Amino acid sequence: MELSNEDNLRLNVLLAQDLQAVRIDESRMVVYGLSGQGEARLPLNPTGRDERYLRLVRQLLSTHVLGSPGGYPVYLKRWTRMGQARDESLEKLLLLGEPEAVVAVVHARGLTDELARRAWWASPSAENARRMLERECVAKGSMGPILADFLVEYLPFEQEHQAVIDTIRLVLQPGLIDQAQREHLWSRCKRKNAGYVGFLEAIPDNLPIQVPAHEHWYVVRSRLESLLDAGNPYAVQLCRIFSPSGQAFLEIATRVLSKPANQDVVVALLEVVGAYFQSLRIDEQRRRRIEVILRDAHVASDSEMPAMLRAVVEAIPEFGDQLRAMLILSMLSEQLVAPIFGRTNAIGTVMRRKLIPVTGPILEQFSLLRSVRQ
Repeated sequence: MELSNEDNLRLNVLLAQDLQAVRIDESRMVVYGLSGQGEARLPLNPTGRDERYLRLVRQLLSTHVLGSPGGYPVYLKRWTRMGQARDESLEKLLLLGEPEAVVAVVHARGLTDELARRAWWASPSAENARRMLERECVAKGSMGPILADFLVEYLPFEQEHQAVIDTIRLVLQPGLIDQAQREHLWSRCKRKNAGYVGFLEAIPDNLPIQVPAHEHWYVVRSRLESLLDAGNPYAVQLCRIFSPSGQAFLEIATRVLSKPANQDVVVALLEVVGAYFQSLRIDEQRRRRIEVILRDAHVASDSEMPAMLRAVVEAIPEFGDQLRAMLILSMLSEQLVAPIFGRTNAIGTVMRRKLIPVTGPILEQFSLLRSVRQ
């Protein structure tokens, strides 16, 4: 089988232009080309089966762009998603009419705002939008708001909880969506609480919910004033969690941990909570048992108490339990539930029942840090 004379001629004319990207609509058998002059549309005239004919089209594109009919090695998906594509070849990859080649560009370290514009034209998918918004140059560039708007509109159709979390985390970057969109996203979280984790990760100190400060916030701030001025991390973190924003963080974290939908939500929440309290971590060890975390927090707040923690305890001795609770929460990570999730793929109620030995002590720490008025 060969390309029809008409298709061969028109494709070569297209390739002779200053092309920026090529897209192939396989269902309609149409090749689209993007250039500085706009978009060109070339309906194909197959001389045989569509699948084989499209292979010939891509061979022609690859020969012109790469000097070889082999095209992009689409089987190297893991390699593609690790961002290993060479920066100097990214523009060429967008001319192959191959979706996996576009994915390589999206994941590449050398992605720019301009390349993002071309890649988005070539393959506008939610996953590509998320990966591009992870790059600061794109999030702060002209494509940032465009990708964010798409993800907000697409969110109701997103089925994976991890994708929901990632989407909300990414679109909440400064300057991407307006206040109305932010409030709309927040309201949707009531039906799918995985979205709350995205808020906790992106804006932990600015959640769109009104929660009163801890009843002892003003007293604690007053008694720790000198330590706060000195930047004592234990004083800073205690006042942070007692503030209205800190109490809001605990309110939402409690809401999610009390009824997580699946394992992705649990893992993401543990990582977010651990990151929130990371300034208090006693080491970088990622513990796999809640009993070990409780023991190490007790040791760190008792016999091996750091000097800065001792200064806070001496100033407000009646809040020792709250300080220990923060130490416990600072050691949370994915590894804590790895032994459980390694033995089961349960979700929903069954998963929550298996997690009680872990989630129970964590919820107790949340309760210790929340105001009794709540």
